[in-house]
Amino acid sequence: MSYWRRLARGVTLFRSQRTALLIAAGAVLVTAACEPLIPALLKPLLDRGFQGGDLKLWMVPVFVLALFSVRGMANFCAQYSLAYATNDAMKTLRRQLFAKLMTATPALFVAQTSSSLANTLVYEVQIGTSLLITALFSLVRDSLTLLALMGYLFFLNWKLMLIVMVIFPTVAVVVRLLARRLQAITRASQAATDKLAYVVEENVLAQRVVRLHAAQQTQDRRFDDLSNQLRGLAMKSTIAGASMSPITQLLAASALSAVVVAGLWESSHQGITVGGFASFITAMLMMMAPMKHLSEVATPITRGLTAVERGLDLLEQTPDERGGSHRSERARGHIEFHDVRVRYPSGARDALDGVDLDIQPGRAIALVGSSGSGKTTLVNLLPRFVDPSNGSVRLDGVALSDWDLRDLRRQFSFVSQDVVMFNDTVAANVALGVAVDRTRVLEALEAANLADYVQSLPAGIDTPVGHNATQLSGGQRQRLAIARALYKDAPILVLDEATSALDTESEQAVKSALQRLMAGRTTLIVAHRLSTIEHADTIVVMSAGQIVETGSHAQLLRAGGAYARLQSLVAGGADLDSTAEELPG
Repeated sequence: MSYWRRLARGVTLFRSQRTALLIAAGAVLVTAACEPLIPALLKPLLDRGFQGGDLKLWMVPVFVLALFSVRGMANFCAQYSLAYATNDAMKTLRRQLFAKLMTATPALFVAQTSSSLANTLVYEVQIGTSLLITALFSLVRDSLTLLALMGYLFFLNWKLMLIVMVIFPTVAVVVRLLARRLQAITRASQAATDKLAYVVEENVLAQRVVRLHAAQQTQDRRFDDLSNQLRGLAMKSTIAGASMSPITQLLAASALSAVVVAGLWESSHQGITVGGFASFITAMLMMMAPMKHLSEVATPITRGLTAVERGLDLLEQTPDERGGSHRSERARGHIEFHDVRVRYPSGARDALDGVDLDIQPGRAIALVGSSGSGKTTLVNLLPRFVDPSNGSVRLDGVALSDWDLRDLRRQFSFVSQDVVMFNDTVAANVALGVAVDRTRVLEALEAANLADYVQSLPAGIDTPVGHNATQLSGGQRQRLAIARALYKDAPILVLDEATSALDTESEQAVKSALQRLMAGRTTLIVAHRLSTIEHADTIVVMSAGQIVETGSHAQLLRAGGAYARLQSLVAGGADLDSTAEELPG
């Protein structure tokens, strides 16, 4: 994509702020028009004021004060209008990016780390829009100022002006070459920043593991390597950006020297006045500042464009989740899997390999098997966190892809082994996504065996739980997640290791609450503790992505197959995760 097409793409962010930009443009035009009036004042001062002319002295301070007052007010209006447009564009882009994160396909979160996405949404958007609009302001202001001064110089002496014009093609070539260099360096810097942020994120989340294994030095080396890489790229960017100004100034100085020589020669041969020559030189010297700014503007524009484009690419290239049109207030809970196969992009084999399963409404189905057998993948198909590679999954006879996504997900209460809480109150975490009913919140907490603890907190259910509920123990966080599922009261309940973090006493209390909740609901239970699923209507034994056995607890024990073997292994003290080789594929 060409530089100007990239620039036009970045400017589209500010389409909603046409009024502010028009005000800024008008103010910049006034500012630029004021510039030639400063050297224009020198000509009558030198030609008439210092040689006994008829210049009225009182007009000089009035003119100067009026000129700088207008120039100052116009400059203020331009900066305020641009700041307004910038902050509005930044807010709009952030809102769009966050909305995209809420609707993007799960593939986005596999392809990019959370630190990279956060860096794009928070840091890159702010830096990009600020740099871009500031640089564009400088580009417009200094270009207009340069044009106004050039027009005045052409009016004064078009022959001398031709000497000045020689430098512009050379400056344009230098700017173009350095802009390309800066773009490549900026993209490399973004990638290095993402990697550095990810190292920090990893070490914050895994700080206990790092300390336990005395891995600080290894992590320090990772951080130092990336920091050095980022420092090297920053220096390359500085060299590329800083080279522009001295090159431009050298070219301008050469032009100035030529103009001085030509002007003195013309003065001696053609009678150019002292005021005219001084006015010409002053206007030309005034051109140095905008030329310097224009030579430096490539750096912030390139950096700003690269940062903003990252957000725009995320918006334009990330597909949204797609659902159908089927809607239902409350599903019956009949779930069917027909020859379902799932293979992840990085998988060497199918995570699910030809699964057929019919779950009748109101039945409790337990999924057991070693880690990697496909249990979690199977339940993740239901809310469409994963889509099948082949085959189909139906709810109440309708393919999941034909359901409206919001309606589909409203049918499920989901308690995962990975508990996620928000930095909000207990009540807000329980009633996540819907209005808080304090009575229902308390009932859900009571059923999850957490009411006594919450009532002992300083503000009860209005107590903030902290970052990911780190103020709670693992068992308390798990019970809070169960309370959230109880509050939602969906017709289908999915428990993925829902009691894995509970002690024996709490587990028994929660199991009784879950038994009440499961009544009349379709329930899928994924559990490592075989004792937690003995009362399920049907137990499904999985291995290597396939269903190898189904039946009730008693039936499977009598059959003496895979489930009976699992029971004997676990009774002998084996870990269920280590039994993959004990089951048939």
